[in-house]
Amino acid sequence: MSPNNPAAVAPAAPWRPLLPVYVSCFAFGLQAGTGMPLVPLALEHRGVDNFVIGIVSAAWGVGMIATAHFIPAMAARLGAVRLISACVLLNAAISVVFAFTSDTALWFGLCVLSGVVGGVPWVVSEIWINLVTDESRRGRAVAVYSTLVALGLAVGPLVLQVAGVYGPRPFLVNAALGLLVILPLLPNWRLAPPIRPTGSGGFARVIALAPVALLAALACGLGEQGAFSFLPIFAVGAGVAPETGAMWLSAFVIGNLVLQWPIGWMADHLDRRAVLAGCALASAVLAGAMPLLDPHGGAIFGVLLLWGGISFGIYTVGLAVLGQRFQGGDIARANAAFTIFYTLGGLIGRPVAGKAMDLVGGAGFGGTLALFYAVAGIAALVAWSRRAAP
Repeated sequence: MSPNNPAAVAPAAPWRPLLPVYVSCFAFGLQAGTGMPLVPLALEHRGVDNFVIGIVSAAWGVGMIATAHFIPAMAARLGAVRLISACVLLNAAISVVFAFTSDTALWFGLCVLSGVVGGVPWVVSEIWINLVTDESRRGRAVAVYSTLVALGLAVGPLVLQVAGVYGPRPFLVNAALGLLVILPLLPNWRLAPPIRPTGSGGFARVIALAPVALLAALACGLGEQGAFSFLPIFAVGAGVAPETGAMWLSAFVIGNLVLQWPIGWMADHLDRRAVLAGCALASAVLAGAMPLLDPHGGAIFGVLLLWGGISFGIYTVGLAVLGQRFQGGDIARANAAFTIFYTLGGLIGRPVAGKAMDLVGGAGFGGTLALFYAVAGIAALVAWSRRAAP
């Protein structure tokens, strides 16, 4: 970019409106990292089978998918900060109800409600980031966002080392952590960009224009949500302690802290479809290797670090591809579609991975995730090859 270009004289301008949402995203990751293992571990502790655990865990996605397409319009009407704040408070109340109930059917309903309100900060934050970021740094801006979310996710299981993983206390701690999401936003609400979704095309247009990005979101959701639901259970089944299983989740997301920035840099300097294909295919190999490793050895933590960092890269690069393809009001609807596909991956993947574990043990877990990663990687590779061809 030339120094004479007006867009180059204030290169730091886009970062200022990102600061409050970045801090909020760290808090959102912290709350999610603390909360996501709680329901699966509590149900497993009660003797519920893995397939049912997968169904209950996937209920969050049911609520998310059913209502995500309303989020851009709600954000346009209420404003980004007001909508995020209201939904965070409602989700904290739901966590309190979890703490003092134990009925599995009720927990399914609570997971649905949590999906309705819990996904709002996620979708609105990503719309915010894509709206205020210029194309030349989009990959790195999304990488910072992914890194901060991952940092929160990594710290979350460490919180469980103090709060415990069973009983009311961890749910109450989770509710309190959720309130931290809104603290950096309230004094900076004027920095939020106006969200004005367009009225033409709908999600069908998003699917037609960005199928590879949405398939990547689907595979990433299946892999990451499957890992968060079943890595602790996989660990317990392999003979390690539940607290160690929670530490496996920390290793899974700590890889993001090291790898997201270089992946984002590559997405800004190389063809994003090629980077996306590399991340997906590498994730397939690493997920497939998991059941072959000694659960008590050090190698498994190395594989978890690489798998977590590279698989988060699928999301980072896919979101950058989406922001590259859409502009203005279209970004809001495209981001909502991206989130729906990611959540749909979790909705499909959790019961499928759970049933595969019931049938063939740990090999079913790793094999299921590897298959979906491979499909997304091949699709991105084909798209890149076609674009690179004369």
